[in-house]
Amino acid sequence: MSEEIRAEMVANVWKVVATKGDTVAEGDTLVILESMKMEIPVITESDGVIAQLAVNEGDVVQEGDLIAVIE
Repeated sequence: MSEEIRAEMVANVWKVVATKGDTVAEGDTLVILESMKMEIPVITESDGVIAQLAVNEGDVVQEGDLIAVIE
């Protein structure tokens, strides 16, 4: 079963912490978004492996955009 991580707001991708193929645990930070001078960590809600990382540093995401897929 896979988990899709999606953006909850319009923001800039400030920092990509994880990479495709990394093993992650519940609560791990995948990327850090920046919006209105605030840093917002995007975390995973389940254990698994990053199957897809759909953003790069400097990208702008819209609400609902895919950030990553965890399998």
